[in-house]
Amino acid sequence: MSVLEIKDLHVSVETDQGTKQILKGVNLTINEGEIHAIMGPNGSGKSTLAYTIAGHPKYHADSGSILLDGEEVLTMTVDQRARAGLFLAMQYPVEIPGVTVTNFLRTAKTAIDGEAPAIRSWIKDVRQSMTNLRMDKSFAERNVNEGFSGGEKKRNEILQLELLKPKFAILDETDSGLDVDALKIVSEGVNRAKANTGLGILLITHYTRILRYIEPDFVHVFVNGRIAEQGGPELADRLEDEGYDRFLVDPNVG
Repeated sequence: MSVLEIKDLHVSVETDQGTKQILKGVNLTINEGEIHAIMGPNGSGKSTLAYTIAGHPKYHADSGSILLDGEEVLTMTVDQRARAGLFLAMQYPVEIPGVTVTNFLRTAKTAIDGEAPAIRSWIKDVRQSMTNLRMDKSFAERNVNEGFSGGEKKRNEILQLELLKPKFAILDETDSGLDVDALKIVSEGVNRAKANTGLGILLITHYTRILRYIEPDFVHVFVNGRIAEQGGPELADRLEDEGYDRFLVDPNVG
């Protein structure tokens, strides 16, 4: 069984005002097939955790460890992390002019697996995933995310998730900017990927609405760069009712 372990992770970032510490000792273990939701106010470090796991060069791990099946992730390059089974669905997916969705997907799949997928079965899989995500077949020949709406970009992220079949997916506010219909379609894609592969999921969100469709096993409250509280799905309901004020007024928390 695969496991992603984050141990006493401290992370800083360079700003115009100098070095700023964002994460201040994060401990979190995600097992294969588990869904962990991270919730918290703006600036609490949620996205910093996501991008540190993925290997964004802006973020520097000062101390601590990220282990994937016992292997140290922090010493891996970004492409090595992807090959090892890590996937990041970005909050703001970037446009890639001149690269079609079809070419991007096949190139990524080949790089991760070490060999090109069989063309006939690959085309079938791509078409089926696009159908499931209610994506028009014309998207296959469009440049990646170029001219896509916010909802179309998020569906394209989940299309990659379904086809690349990582061990663990970090979903950074995948629900932002989605209307109810798009939210349901995207959530169905995430649940389908989990059912098909035993995917472990780290789901970062401000709001509980996506948790109605992607039910978490664990909920973690992020405040001031650390986990302030954790529990089951009922914790998300409490946050919906109470907000984060009780954490923010505690001087020991932030």
